[in-house]
Parts: sequence; structure tokens; C-alpha cells
Amino acid sequence: MAVRPFIPYSDPRLHRPAEPVEGVTEAVRMIWDDMIDTMEAMPGVGLAAPQIGIMLRLAVVDASDKRGQAVRMANPEILHASVQLRSHDEASPNLPGVWAPVQRPRAVTVRFLNDQGQIEDRDFVGLWATSVQHQIDHLQGRVYVDHLTPLRRRMLVAKSAKLARKG
Repeated sequence: MAVRPFIPYSDPRLHRPAEPVEGVTEAVRMIWDDMIDTMEAMPGVGLAAPQIGIMLRLAVVDASDKRGQAVRMANPEILHASVQLRSHDEASPNLPGVWAPVQRPRAVTVRFLNDQGQIEDRDFVGLWATSVQHQIDHLQGRVYVDHLTPLRRRMLVAKSAKLARKG
């Protein structure tokens, strides 16, 4: 497996929807393995394939305390979201050095193709739910800063670019 590089926020692929996965193949499993290695190297609690330039609806999430509990998802979709919201500071390796609080439903039920190629419905709560929603946003061509006001978004994008130039 391999740690893959992240595409920058300015890359147009990060801002357009990814393509559905037709089925879980060995190639898909290898991409998931690389995504998990990449997520662990950040370190982070989730990763969507478009973040590393792969325009497929693939995501991995691991918000466990011990790690090693990654959920592999193809074509995830939210079936139900709780009314109760949860605020969490979100960030992205595609926009390094900045973060912002984002309000999202505290719990979600998600349907996806699992690593066995079977349709699975699963409930996620707390940080797991936040991460799953964050990854689904990426699969739809959205980044967490899209949840912010235009002014706040511009400020964070500019700050990240300035930090990157300082290197």
C-alpha cells in the first residue's frame, strides 16, 4: 500500500462530483488500502478519494480511539440525519493550516457498498457522523469551507495559501 499526495484546494477536481463505483473490485480494494494508509499518515479520521485525485465515490472513515477500525464505503448516501446538530472544528489536508467550526447533524444513517460489495445501512454518531458527512461532501464536490460564509471562506483560503508559500 502507499501514501498518496493530496491535491490542492485550487484543483477543479476537488470541486466537482465524483463518479459512482459500479462494484467492489480488487482495484477498488487497493484504492481503499492506499486511502487508509494516507489517512493514517495525516493523521485524520476520514478521507474521500477525490482528495487524492481519484474521482470515484469512495471514502474511508476511522474515528475509533484505537484506530484500525476503518469503514470502507463506496457510493455512500445519507438516508437519515438527526435534527440535533453538533459543532466540530473541521480541517482538510487539501487546505492545510486552517480549520473552522462546522455544524452538522449529530447522527446519520448511511447506505453504502461495503468492502464485500454488499449494500449496508449503518448508523454513525458523534465524530464518526461528522467525518462521514465531511467525506460525502467531498464526493459531491464540496469542501468544509463551503459551509462557511463567503467572507470566512475567502479568509481561510487566503490564509492557507499564505502558509503554503511560507512553506
